[in-house]
Amino acid sequence: RRLSPQVGGRIADRVFDITRTFPLALDVGSGRGYIAQHLNKETVEKLIQVDIAENALKNAVESEIPTVKVVADEEFLPFKEDTFDLVVSSLSLHWVNDLPKAFREIHQVLKPDGVFIGAMFGGDTLYELRCSLQLAELEREGGFSPHVSPFTAVADLGHLLARAGFNTLTVDTDEIQVNYPGLFEIMEDLQGMGESNCSWNRKPLLHRETMLAAAAIYQEMYGNSDGSVPATFQIYYMIGWKYHESQAKPAQRGSATVSFGDLAKIEGLLKRGKK
Repeated sequence: RRLSPQVGGRIADRVFDITRTFPLALDVGSGRGYIAQHLNKETVEKLIQVDIAENALKNAVESEIPTVKVVADEEFLPFKEDTFDLVVSSLSLHWVNDLPKAFREIHQVLKPDGVFIGAMFGGDTLYELRCSLQLAELEREGGFSPHVSPFTAVADLGHLLARAGFNTLTVDTDEIQVNYPGLFEIMEDLQGMGESNCSWNRKPLLHRETMLAAAAIYQEMYGNSDGSVPATFQIYYMIGWKYHESQAKPAQRGSATVSFGDLAKIEGLLKRGKK
């Protein structure tokens, strides 16, 4: 709950970095509208919010932008091809069953020269929680099952976006560390964010003794000097454009008029000029 507004604001910042107005935008997996609250109607004239959870849409934060809410699956967007000038998504795509298909759907509904700006959890997210639970379960129950959802590796993300048809890609990573009183408060906050484990083969529950052992291990291995414990969230931010003939293109191979070997000569001429 502390994290979603922060990441939504960072996506909005990336939207503002593009000096244009977007007549129609789509927020995929919008949840309670954590991106929309940071945008304004001078930048986005109309916004469609899509989420599979109807309750999240009903409780969305108010925005100054004219907004339409649609209950739909990210993998089956109910819109025509070449509809939106901008598509955004914040911390929802790790839930989809078929991420390549979701990227293709987003690319399809974008207009040519439209842009997709998204954020999703990265592979090192909640590594402290994952490790503590695994060690406690091994110690108390003789084995472990996954209790934290799997996440995409950054090396795969650019490849998946390119395969979906996006070009002029930008992918960067950020780490946000949030301090909590203990493991149980972390898990309570994750439930409040709707971030329970989505693995189909997970154990339905953990025994109380295992949870207490995990909390002790977490405190011992990662605890801060003030008694709190950190939870690390790795965030991947991505920007991809749909092709349009007006976009800048790389020069043809061999068309350069200056070689890299000439750079050393230029540096020498500049030094002589200073003398």
